[in-house]
Amino acid sequence: MFGDFDLAVFLRDLFQELGMSKQLSIFLETLIIVTVVAFLSWLSYIVARFIIDKIVANIIRKTRFKWDDIFFDNKVFTRLSHFAPAVVINLMAGWALDPYPGWLNFVHKMTYLYMIFAGMLFLFSFVNAWHKIYLTLPVSKYRHIKGYLQLLNIFIGIVAGLIAISVIFEKDVTTLVAGLGAMAAVIMLVFKDTIMGLVASVQLSANKMLTVGDWITIPSRGTDGTVLDITLNTVKVQNFDKTIITVPTYALVQESFQNWTGMEESGGRRIKRAVYIDVRSIGFLEKEQIDKLKKIQILKDYIETKEKDLEEYNKKHNIDNSVLVNGRRMTNVGTFRAYMIAYLKQHPKIHNDMTFLVRQLPASERGLPIEIYVFSNDQEWANYEAIQADIFDHLLSVIPEFGLSVFQNPTGDDFRLFTNR
Repeated sequence: MFGDFDLAVFLRDLFQELGMSKQLSIFLETLIIVTVVAFLSWLSYIVARFIIDKIVANIIRKTRFKWDDIFFDNKVFTRLSHFAPAVVINLMAGWALDPYPGWLNFVHKMTYLYMIFAGMLFLFSFVNAWHKIYLTLPVSKYRHIKGYLQLLNIFIGIVAGLIAISVIFEKDVTTLVAGLGAMAAVIMLVFKDTIMGLVASVQLSANKMLTVGDWITIPSRGTDGTVLDITLNTVKVQNFDKTIITVPTYALVQESFQNWTGMEESGGRRIKRAVYIDVRSIGFLEKEQIDKLKKIQILKDYIETKEKDLEEYNKKHNIDNSVLVNGRRMTNVGTFRAYMIAYLKQHPKIHNDMTFLVRQLPASERGLPIEIYVFSNDQEWANYEAIQADIFDHLLSVIPEFGLSVFQNPTGDDFRLFTNR
């Protein structure tokens, strides 16, 4: 209806003047008006998209703020354009379908459902855009909120679903909510993993136990890699063999896992490995051996100091040097341990400000372990492994210089050589 001109009346009179029945005239008149309304709703959508994609976009691109670009890129404004045709149809449906009130009620319901769905998508985009804005803040490295936002999206979806059901069945929303309360046990069963995931997400975030980018190890689940994503229900981890594994979020609270972030932030990475000495090769150093070992530059000061201390001790206690077990003497394994300490102290890749130990562990059927417990100053995995390899390559190579031998289980060649003797 436009002023005093009523298109519906005009079309109805026109069709009746052409000799058509009243019922057919009403049907054709309604069909044409519905087509006009459909065209206007489509035109309103095109105009709304043009305003958003051209005018609003140009304004946003010229601002110095980044958050509005994020909103635009996440289609927050684009989602609003879907309301334009729904509003046009809702306002004009009464005029277009006046002769068919049953269809009018159906169209109104469908329009409301469409607007509910469009509103839900708008809120989803809005929440996701805020998440991307949050990720630009420094605090996002330590506090992940993706799980909370997923829960918010679930809540939005549930509310939208309740409103849609109330529209379809023409029931009050509060009545539906009351009915859901009676089904609380069933709801908790259906959303058990979601509820457990929410609780776990709160614990992980509040205690700063895990963030995206952390290197974690979960032995019980064969996980050893970098955290890619933390959601409400799962934590996605890329193992170092490039496989992807998903672990339930609540499993990280119920089970133990190892987070290597502290190591990465400390500036050092632990080297803890032992050399096993054959106990049959351990013994006191002879004068010739001591003189030979003095030529090792990093051992010279140690041996000279040690010789002086031992000589003073033995003289003070009137030790009979003709018997080796009397008094104090230098051993090859003790001197080798001193060499290990001196070698590591001067190594450019060893962190001397962190724990530094070269210790003797209890002897076992595998020999006498001399363990290195130090930290490298390079945490890169490949470099770290190369540092370890270089250190033990060197130590295993110099062991014979001390009259020592490395213990290893006998092989077939060992038995064959023994038999041939």
